[in-house]
Amino acid sequence: MSEIEGRAFSLLTQDGGARRGRLHLAHGDVETPCFMPVGTSASVKGLTPAELVEARTQIVLANTYHLWLRPGLETLEAAGGLHRFMAWERPILTDSGGFQVFSLECRRRLDDGGVTFASHLDGTEHRFTAENVVEFQQRIGSDVAMVLDVCVKLPAPREQLEEAVRLTSAWARRSAAAPSRAETVLFAIVQGGLDPELRERSARELVELDFPGYAIGGLSVGETREEMHECARATAALLPDAKPRYLMGVGTVRDLVAAIDCGIDLFDSVYPTRCGRNGRAMTHAGELNVFNARYVHDPSPLDPLCDCSTCTTYSRGYLAHCFRAKEMLGPRLLSYHNVYFVNGLMCEARAAIERGKWTAFRLAPGSATAI
Repeated sequence: MSEIEGRAFSLLTQDGGARRGRLHLAHGDVETPCFMPVGTSASVKGLTPAELVEARTQIVLANTYHLWLRPGLETLEAAGGLHRFMAWERPILTDSGGFQVFSLECRRRLDDGGVTFASHLDGTEHRFTAENVVEFQQRIGSDVAMVLDVCVKLPAPREQLEEAVRLTSAWARRSAAAPSRAETVLFAIVQGGLDPELRERSARELVELDFPGYAIGGLSVGETREEMHECARATAALLPDAKPRYLMGVGTVRDLVAAIDCGIDLFDSVYPTRCGRNGRAMTHAGELNVFNARYVHDPSPLDPLCDCSTCTTYSRGYLAHCFRAKEMLGPRLLSYHNVYFVNGLMCEARAAIERGKWTAFRLAPGSATAI
């Protein structure tokens, strides 16, 4: 396939549904498919920026809701923006905070203008609108900013999903009309739950606004894995070829591989670092729990097929000891390995797509990528 160029994205080639692309951002290009480790409050838990670079991270995600509350816009601007504040020179995508606000339930009031919510930190009242959420992300220097949307936990009645689509589209129109900053590209978020008609309506209304990129939101929020994969594939097919596609909130190997097969380019999740903090390692042979008694005296590396510094330096027995002794090093070493592993999976996926070997890679017998 010949290259298709968008304002912020180049689709370089495809193999079946899988896409190989390049996202062009103010702080550098991002090769896709790409996984984004989550640094909710300007920090990927347990890892330094240098370690993230060593682990082959291209772009990280931070969250508007949390940054708005702490440290706040004044502090971030005084520091010279989010990149300087967190000492990260590569691209940053900031979520709008919509998911966090709407998960507050009894702490928020929703209306056509936006949402009023009480901080989970101290109960103070705050107001998000389509315009001020975009402005905040631009002022802190985000490379990719997400529009404010309404995310609904599944299963949900159709009336609730219809209202979420209506508000998400209305807020997207206002976001698109808000003052823009050339260095920040704005992504809209498709909603609609598992309803094909509502997904199609949401995608159509957002595509008409010609955003630089589109996210698939409202999944991994209570539905089955099969339902998520089916909906992600159907929704991706509704989005323009020349624009990047971002599936929000998935991070297991199985879900990532399935999503790439659906034609999606970007992903984020706390899964690799959360697993790392809890003793779970993502390996080429599947997940491994270092709390299992069998690893206490195991001298072998965590993953013999991995060349990260955790696997080339430490044994499973040592990692098991660190967790049992509640040493901080254990969660850090596993988090580093898991991020390295997922980023390596993305490297392998890109290479397989380029070689026209995606299906063989996806279905390799005994591989952690098999779905």
